[in-house]
Amino acid sequence: MAQLKGNMLIAHGGGPTPVINSSLRGAIEAAREVGEIETIYGARFGVEGVLGDELIDLALWNATDLERLSFTPASAIGSCRRKLGDSDYPRVLACFEKFNIRYFFYNGGNDSMDTCYKIHKLAQAAGYDLRVIGIPKTIDNDLAETDHSPGYGSAARYAAMSAAELAMDAAALPIHVVVLEAMGRNAGWITAAAALFADKMPCNHLVYLPELVFDRARFLADVQEAFDRRRGLLVTVSEGIKDANGKLIGDTGIKDGFGHPIAGGAAQSLASLILAETDLKARAEKPGLLGRVSIAHQSPIDRDEAYQVGAFAVKSAVGGESGFMVSIQAQRTPAYHSEMRLVPLEKVANAEKCFPLEWINEGGNGIKSAFRDYCLPLIGANCPDFISLPTQV
Repeated sequence: MAQLKGNMLIAHGGGPTPVINSSLRGAIEAAREVGEIETIYGARFGVEGVLGDELIDLALWNATDLERLSFTPASAIGSCRRKLGDSDYPRVLACFEKFNIRYFFYNGGNDSMDTCYKIHKLAQAAGYDLRVIGIPKTIDNDLAETDHSPGYGSAARYAAMSAAELAMDAAALPIHVVVLEAMGRNAGWITAAAALFADKMPCNHLVYLPELVFDRARFLADVQEAFDRRRGLLVTVSEGIKDANGKLIGDTGIKDGFGHPIAGGAAQSLASLILAETDLKARAEKPGLLGRVSIAHQSPIDRDEAYQVGAFAVKSAVGGESGFMVSIQAQRTPAYHSEMRLVPLEKVANAEKCFPLEWINEGGNGIKSAFRDYCLPLIGANCPDFISLPTQV
């Protein structure tokens, strides 16, 4: 493959993660090590910055700034939920030509990988020499063709720690059912992570994922039985749980920039249902965006792998690759280990990896140990070791 000299552009798409800036740092530092890449640009607010020629020269960050980048929440260059239409793509190519962009990296989820793939095909059709690599990112962990997505380990850690803390509170003052809502439109990976320490919880814990149809009557029966068996109860639900008609339990009636329904309010809806249909008290908790912005619960493994996917993307593109996404391949025995590979963008674009049904218990309200084996290595060490309420003598 002939050497390609020119400028590089990196953009963020979709919801940020606690480690997206670590991927940005990895890409910048890798680009500074090669002679092929001249100027390193960042798109201000994702593809909206590309459409508006709003690019940032990332040379303004020195080594100290880059080190801080890995510990900075949200997106340091901005993101967006803009779905490109047919009329937008010529403007994308015009921007690339104007700034001599020869290396393009899009850090995002499955919708962003679709955009990345279309830009790759557009450049090929136009005969424009451009190398395009997708950098994976999503707290939802629903990207296909990768063991897990950067961002998920930190979001899972936040969910697991928050659930463990709420369980302690529910057991200490066992007068109500606590309903915790976790993010995840169609995939229950984050919600499942709330059950990682269920065996250490001093109260019962029920979990409901969007992969299964949500049955209100069965839910109420589960809640009553679990509370009667052991005072205090934690219930964790995904924001995306739906009834048999496909209607969101917490339906906002609003759609995002890609046409996806915006979920929200599932926990409050279920707390209200418990209050109306049983003699139990209930309250809802919804961390919401805190689950993807918390640096306090950032997973070190997640941060390191996010850096690696950013650096690997740049090295792959300079090496001549284009039309791929970086994929994390992981092994958990005898000890956790991961390495980076490339998968074709067309296999990832708009594909959604849901939580495996075989990891959900027979009652549809809990998580099996196989998931813990999968997830625990991703969240890092120093997990809760709380003392429980002594048993009565």
